[in-house]
Amino acid sequence: MTTDPFPKSSEVQLDKLRNWLQDQAHGFGFDDLRITDTHLGEATEHLQQWLAEGRHGQMDYMERHAALRSDPGLLVPGTVRVICVTMNYLPPTFSLEGEWQRIADPSAAVVSMYARGRDYHKVLRQRLQDFAKAVEAHLGSFGYRVFTDSAPLMEVELARKAGLGWRGKHTLLLNRESGSTFFLGEILVDVPLPMDQAQEPHCGSCTACIDVCPTQAITAPYQMDARRCISYLTIENHAAIPVEFRKAMGNRVYGCDDCQLICPWNKFAKRTALPDFAERHGLGKASLLHLWSWTEGEFEKRHEGSAIRRIGYSRWRRNLAVAMGNALTAADLPETEKEPIRIALQTALPQADALVAEHIEWALNTER
Repeated sequence: MTTDPFPKSSEVQLDKLRNWLQDQAHGFGFDDLRITDTHLGEATEHLQQWLAEGRHGQMDYMERHAALRSDPGLLVPGTVRVICVTMNYLPPTFSLEGEWQRIADPSAAVVSMYARGRDYHKVLRQRLQDFAKAVEAHLGSFGYRVFTDSAPLMEVELARKAGLGWRGKHTLLLNRESGSTFFLGEILVDVPLPMDQAQEPHCGSCTACIDVCPTQAITAPYQMDARRCISYLTIENHAAIPVEFRKAMGNRVYGCDDCQLICPWNKFAKRTALPDFAERHGLGKASLLHLWSWTEGEFEKRHEGSAIRRIGYSRWRRNLAVAMGNALTAADLPETEKEPIRIALQTALPQADALVAEHIEWALNTER
């Protein structure tokens, strides 16, 4: 039986509790905290329509667990509130100008900013668990469960409803103080904590994220077709990358940040103080040839504790092969840099598995 943590709470006591939760969240490395209930309203209908249109691509789990996504109370029975938190991930060395320069360099391997450090699932989950235990020690025994992109939960919608930001036209959460470069985490609880209010949207008439998308995956404001998104194609997609999107991928080998980099609100993106998200193994500076030179053993070792490891060596090489093919047709890349790329692809082809071989052959034929 859950003990009521504030049976005769006054408004002052609730405010104190709310402030205490905020302070504790900061102490565990989270940058903001807000609280909401479990009612998702129209978001459930939007999810059903998105799934019906097949915009989730190969992400079958989205459809398989649609009912759970629509109601956190089904996921964890007894849930009445969701504590939503954010954690900034940009390392101190991040440079907006530097990111655009790398995207423009055909020989560079561009890895999404969030994936250059430790796996955020592990970092947030442990900190959320420790935070929840601290809350339990303060309030007494209560029912809870922590999540971070690890269960059928509509995280962005819950965070929006809680007041951590608003939905940008690229469908990501935006915040006036932090832009969109933060992770989300949740604690589902069975106690009626005081709730926060949603924010008003502040995108106005801006369409920068829609205009910059290399594959036109943002089909309209607030409408994302995952099947066209480079992040989906390079991470979630297990099959061959559709030929019609390969040129548009450019040199992006794991994820894509263009819609975030172009967003005016990310001028306010905050750097993290956590060492977990510091860049590892030179992923913010690596060339295509350098990453291609990794053996499967090196891939496994260097991506230990990284979100990248989940896609496996074959898909990693698939992505690199496409980027290398694009480099071979880049007008501003000298022949002295193209020839080593060509040789590396030709050398790897005889031993490549079917998936990688198909992309190597495409890459070598792009110049014809």
